[in-house]
Amino acid sequence: MIGKRFNKLVVIEFADRIGVRGYVKRWICQCDCGNKTIVRGHNLTSGNTKSCGCEAGKSRQTKWNLRHGHASNGYETKVYVAWMNMRKRCYKTNHAGYERYGGRGITVCERWMTFENFYEDMGEPPETTGYSLDRINNNGNYEPGNCKWSTASEQQSNRRYKYEK
Repeated sequence: MIGKRFNKLVVIEFADRIGVRGYVKRWICQCDCGNKTIVRGHNLTSGNTKSCGCEAGKSRQTKWNLRHGHASNGYETKVYVAWMNMRKRCYKTNHAGYERYGGRGITVCERWMTFENFYEDMGEPPETTGYSLDRINNNGNYEPGNCKWSTASEQQSNRRYKYEK
């Protein structure tokens, strides 16, 4: 991969492996604009990532960087991804989790439809890995007072079973 060009990016060195078994390789790339960025190998070869995000307005990552300033190495932050996924579960009928959330009437409060408000209320998840957004009352909506950052084991104990309505 080193030395290969993918659109505006040239791979300059291997960065690391991520994922449960370390199958996902990431590469440090130099963009034609001069910036360096870390990109997953499959995003380079598939053409999903074409630059460091320097072409303002052409990608969601770039809009995110300019609007919120919370991106890390060109990737959306954990708190932003949690916010996006929360909304998708409740409102995108083709989302895998829709039936268990939006399909049951679970909604996102009006205040949290804006990322800045969600971030102000929830803040960053704890630094250690494994924390995700959790509703305290499984039949309640996503809103202040009903959400917290929880570990996987905490979420497991707050689980709703299929026969519960």
